[in-house]
Amino acid sequence: QVEEGAFVKENFDELCWTLTAKKNYKPDRNGNSVVSHQDAFKLWCLFNFLSEDKYPLVMVPDEVEYLLKKICTAMNVELNSCELDDYFSQEPQGQGGVTVWQFLDMVNSGRFLRGIEQEAVSMAVEEVYQEVIEDVLKQGYLWKKGQLRRNWSERWFTLKPSVLSYYMSEERKEKKGSITLDKHCCVEVLPDRDGKRCMFCVKTSSRTYEMSASDTRQRQEWTLAIQTAIRLQAEGKKSLHKDLKQKRREQREQREQRKAAKEEETQRLKQLQEEKERKLQELELLKEAQRQAEILLQEEEQRRRQQHEEMQRTLEIQLREAEQARASMQAEMVLKEAEAERQRKRILELEEMQERLQEALQQEVKARQDEESVRYAQARLLAEEEEKLKQLMKLKEEQEEYIIKTQREKQVLKQEMENKNKCLEEAQKQLEEVRVNRQRVDQDVMAAQRKLRQASTNVKHWNVQMNRLMHPIGPGEKRTNVSGGGFTGYQPLLSRRDSSLK
Repeated sequence: QVEEGAFVKENFDELCWTLTAKKNYKPDRNGNSVVSHQDAFKLWCLFNFLSEDKYPLVMVPDEVEYLLKKICTAMNVELNSCELDDYFSQEPQGQGGVTVWQFLDMVNSGRFLRGIEQEAVSMAVEEVYQEVIEDVLKQGYLWKKGQLRRNWSERWFTLKPSVLSYYMSEERKEKKGSITLDKHCCVEVLPDRDGKRCMFCVKTSSRTYEMSASDTRQRQEWTLAIQTAIRLQAEGKKSLHKDLKQKRREQREQREQRKAAKEEETQRLKQLQEEKERKLQELELLKEAQRQAEILLQEEEQRRRQQHEEMQRTLEIQLREAEQARASMQAEMVLKEAEAERQRKRILELEEMQERLQEALQQEVKARQDEESVRYAQARLLAEEEEKLKQLMKLKEEQEEYIIKTQREKQVLKQEMENKNKCLEEAQKQLEEVRVNRQRVDQDVMAAQRKLRQASTNVKHWNVQMNRLMHPIGPGEKRTNVSGGGFTGYQPLLSRRDSSLK
């Protein structure tokens, strides 16, 4: 319900700090804390500004490092990033960052601001607080040329995105004036004159302000800061650090996206590597199967050779027996010649049959090799089909769960709509009752107005009658029947006039 600009935000921050610090902030009881109670409040405000836009408030490690670096830079010391990394590696980051009380304990521990006086830390915190919370882009002493007397006066200037104010001193108790900045303003460097050096001017639509810095570096810093303020006004931005915070957040998001993409690429490469290893294993299995097939082929070949040798031995035995029969049956050669011819033909047929048998054995070995390759391919396809079927069942289960969840959400939304319709009907009934009551009250008011007009008419009538009776008696007139009771009727008339007047 509070609108920006309609209340003092500093007082609101102090109220929130008072309500929360008493319970959660635990400084050192011996007074060895690095920051004072007021500086802890300013660090609390800085934390709230730089924290993420979600509850509970946490500050990511990058923003913690950014804030500590700004404080150390204000004290002209360097932050030890190694100790900060060690701290974040030791502390559990369950919510993606540190809370404000962890941050204040970390600062009060003196781990990162060791050996620095409390006064220096307080000045640095104040400077960073003014820069980040109060949007002070730059402040310091400058010489300013007056408009009427044209004399030079040293003033303390404070630059904010929309205004450049100047005071009598750095306490900023007595404000002497301000320069409103907009997108039409500009800043220019001026040559040295009037005994002043390092001059520059700020041109607005109504006036040009001439100023002088202590050295060239200060002039450059002031001109750049004023140009930054004018740029912010041109871009419609009210705070430099809000813009910087948004840019840092976008950079973190881009870095996280790149990291996620890199992890996804690594995961994909890992999957490809696993797929490659799986293919290599399948290739090894195929090679092993091929070796087994070659072994079986060699065994089959050896068995076939053994059969051939046995057949040759059998034939040799038969030939020897034939030779013996030939020696013993020399006399029967003529008779057995035809039989011998038939035996030779039989041998030729056996040799042809042996050749055909060898060809059939080779074809059988080739067919078995083809069958083994087809079996391995079929087994691989069955495994892939089973994997795809598992993935399909998993997707089906996820879809059914999502459908059930959607139906539940639909029922909840339907119940909420019914409740809201009931509330709307009750509100309409109450509105009708209020309208009826208002009409009844309007009728009562009109009746009271009629009675008031009637009473006013009666009062006017009695005033006329009273004025006629109060007409004075002129000299020479005679009243008849004057007696002691003659004035008795006059007093009641006066009483009635007074009552009517009342």
